[in-house]
Amino acid sequence: MILIADSGSSKTDWRGIDRDGNVSQFRGVGFNPYYQTPEEMATELNDEFLLNLKEEVVAIYYYGAGCSTPENKTGVATALGNLFGNATIKIEHDLLAAARATCGHEEGIACILGTGSNSCDYDGEEIVDSRPSPGFILGDEGGGTYIGKRFLQDFIHDEMPAALKRKVSERFQLTAQVIQDNVYRKPFPGRYMASFCRFITEHVADPYCYLLYYNSFQDFFKKHVMRYKGYKEKPVSFVGSVAFYNSDILRKAARDMQVKVHLILESPIAGLTLYHKNNP
Repeated sequence: MILIADSGSSKTDWRGIDRDGNVSQFRGVGFNPYYQTPEEMATELNDEFLLNLKEEVVAIYYYGAGCSTPENKTGVATALGNLFGNATIKIEHDLLAAARATCGHEEGIACILGTGSNSCDYDGEEIVDSRPSPGFILGDEGGGTYIGKRFLQDFIHDEMPAALKRKVSERFQLTAQVIQDNVYRKPFPGRYMASFCRFITEHVADPYCYLLYYNSFQDFFKKHVMRYKGYKEKPVSFVGSVAFYNSDILRKAARDMQVKVHLILESPIAGLTLYHKNNP
């Protein structure tokens, strides 16, 4: 059996493919080696679905957020190796997952708009160019954490519509102190800030929420897509929940920036499963 994982900071999609081509699936917690040690990741891997497969798995293809440096790849491989002792483990960046899932063997620009954001220029086989992705404090334009951070800033500074502020206050018992405790004292502040995207999407008919997404997506295009050579001619595809559940706004923001949107997928895992079935 081969095991495929697509992991972001919030969740991980797993697919197992047995010798007969049958597929099993599971969704678990996310991982990011920038914020977690191999020991912490190994603890999170002790899930029933994975434990039941540990003797059968002979190869793992893991695509993950933060897996852009040799040190981070080694950390993830160590965590996986503790559970899957018989498997050959291949660690790749989640950008390659986005490219393989949306472009296959064709050229294009592949983007991630989930909890975080990222992008690359793909020639059909390899990533040939990419933009800096310095994380939620210094970057992540267009991603959930970036949008959630702006939303919470506006809440604190009383710069959102009063009716909307009342709704979010009542739903989350939100105060400035609660926000600061979650951002500065508790683990995974990025996940916390991104969690407000569900509320923002539910209220996207409000011009404030619509423009929060629209302007954030345009920030992403300016910092990422428009920096690639020939971006107006290449198909631009997206994976990630923020892109998927706000696709109409994303397509409008793209048209206004002369960007041609191709595919928008919630997750690359189905495309990756097909890719690895055809490229064992």
